Amino acid sequence: MSESTHQNQVAGTHWNPNLYLKFSDHRLRPGLELLNRISSISPKTIYDLGCGAGELTRIISEQWPMASVYGIDNSKEMLEQAAKTPSNVQWQEMNISHWVPDKKPDLIYSNATLHWVDNHYKLFTQLIEFLNTGGTLAIQMPLSWDLPSHRLMRETLANGGQNATTLGTQELRDAVANKWVEDAEVYYDLLRNYTENIDIWQTEYLHILKGQDPVLDWVKATGLRPILNGLEDKEREIFLAEYSRRLRDVYPTRPDGCTLYPFRRLFIVATTV
Repeated sequence: MSESTHQNQVAGTHWNPNLYLKFSDHRLRPGLELLNRISSISPKTIYDLGCGAGELTRIISEQWPMASVYGIDNSKEMLEQAAKTPSNVQWQEMNISHWVPDKKPDLIYSNATLHWVDNHYKLFTQLIEFLNTGGTLAIQMPLSWDLPSHRLMRETLANGGQNATTLGTQELRDAVANKWVEDAEVYYDLLRNYTENIDIWQTEYLHILKGQDPVLDWVKATGLRPILNGLEDKEREIFLAEYSRRLRDVYPTRPDGCTLYPFRRLFIVATTV
């Protein structure tokens, strides 16, 4: 699917800040670990791409209080939530695909956002070229495409309807089927000619979740949003009933009432020449 099609779909997605923040401890941890890896730098101009409700952006502003910090997101709902807490951050509603920084940055930071943006070969080249000499690109993206929870999304769209029929449009199924994040070595090859240092690593977190359908609640706040917005009411009801049943089979509740949800993430820190 083309970049513009995917971006239009995501831009039209209604994000629920309260649902997203339900798992804020789990979602903040990778972003904080990414920040810890770059704690020794001294940036003057910082952009947080996909800032969401702004928790990490405010931490960035506190970590570098003399810097100009900008929080960029295309969700009006998230930015309204972010602006409720006083800070020195400047919030800007913008689509990352078309973003050009007002000031040349020393740090471009993005936690769990760029997997929503198509054409990483073009995107990552642009981001690294935006930076000042000696600037830092710090990225974290979920490696969720081949997780059972996300595989089941695709399978349920393909055969979860009545009499094992498909659900949704072909465009929606194609969007969900696309692998948006490349393998780690792709990013190394893409960035190495532009950078002095590259640090790339992967981490698998074992999230301990509580609730009746905690994995469903987790993906409802993020990866499931395009599907929920792309289905008609009746199909959405059918999808959720079947998808939640399949999730419970793959992610059973433990004897103590908790559910274990393994989740992998890719980290990239690159410093320009």
